[in-house]
Amino acid sequence: MGMDRKIERQWYQKRQVWWSAGGTLVIFLIVYLILTSDTQSRLNVSTERITISTVERGPFQVYIPLTGTVMPIRTVYLDAMEGGRVEAVIREAGSFVTLSNTSLLLDIMNREAQLFEQSNNLRNTRLAMQQNSLRLEGELLDLDRQIQSAKRTFEVSQQLYERNLASHDEFADARDQFEYLQRRRELTIETQRQDSLFRSLQIEMLEASVDRIQANLDVVRQNLENLYLRAPVTGQLTSLNAEVGESKVRGERLGQIDVLDGFKVRAGVDEYYIVRVERGLSGEFDLAGQTYELVVSKVYPEVRDGRFEVDLEFVGAAPVDIRRGQTVHIRLELSDLAECVLLARGGFYQSTGGRWAYVLDEAGEFAIKRDIRLGQQNPRMFEVLEGLEPGDRVVTSSYDNFGDVDKLVLND
Repeated sequence: MGMDRKIERQWYQKRQVWWSAGGTLVIFLIVYLILTSDTQSRLNVSTERITISTVERGPFQVYIPLTGTVMPIRTVYLDAMEGGRVEAVIREAGSFVTLSNTSLLLDIMNREAQLFEQSNNLRNTRLAMQQNSLRLEGELLDLDRQIQSAKRTFEVSQQLYERNLASHDEFADARDQFEYLQRRRELTIETQRQDSLFRSLQIEMLEASVDRIQANLDVVRQNLENLYLRAPVTGQLTSLNAEVGESKVRGERLGQIDVLDGFKVRAGVDEYYIVRVERGLSGEFDLAGQTYELVVSKVYPEVRDGRFEVDLEFVGAAPVDIRRGQTVHIRLELSDLAECVLLARGGFYQSTGGRWAYVLDEAGEFAIKRDIRLGQQNPRMFEVLEGLEPGDRVVTSSYDNFGDVDKLVLND
């Protein structure tokens, strides 16, 4: 039985195995490096040059800061109701400014003359009507007497004519005279009626004219009275633009009176909030270590230079030492207090629009971009809707110098 013979491996075959093993190891090493290498763009940043804020949960309320000016609760303006020349100025409680107006005085004199003339016409017309009525009544009395006499003559002539004791001509004359007088009486009565209607209409028109002139005269006299510009309320005369000898036109503002029974605050608001600001919203401000509450009492819808105005009144008593024209810084509340996830405001919002932010890792060695979604805001905080949790640390300072890098490497 033959014996097996050991075959020796050639040296070049051993070398080939080592090359294969080494190549495989190199390939694995390259793949490992590719898989584990960081391909994100990065930027070294000093922590002293950035602001890092911690996300937290807490009470949140939307409010906007306003700068308001303290004003009297009510202001009454003094305007010239009639134009004229300033004759005198008296600065006292219930004081007045006296104006003179020559044209207005002449107008009053002319209207008074017209009123006197029309009043005389009315009196003369009434007198003429009375006199004509008396004259016609006298004519009727005379006609009635004549008619009675003519009737008796006619009746006698008729009887004599029927007995052939009077001629036909005598009877006809007596009859015609009697009938004539009757018709004349009827005509006189109709004339009196027509004249009475005419006179009544004439008197009615004259009375209306007198009333109209009297009413116009009253208006003109009231305008004359308006030349005495009196203070309509008790208050502080804070401005007066009237000097003796000046000419003022109708409607020109001469001054104002502040009613000091109370105060309000007028503030300007950015037009962005015009749909959210309405009557009844609450606000507050701090003064001398105390907080005072306000409520929006009036919203002025007119927008000027991108702002509109609101009036706020005090809830309760106003500060004792507050003064007209004083400036106060108000926090106007636009929502109720609620529990939310919050992030401090910062310059990052101008760069990202609140869509993403750099969030630190647990060790605080670097910060990586993360998509987030923010909601409402106030001057201090953003409401976080998505992407952040309480305890996360976020770079909230400006990103203007970071370019578009994915990772910030933080250095002390």
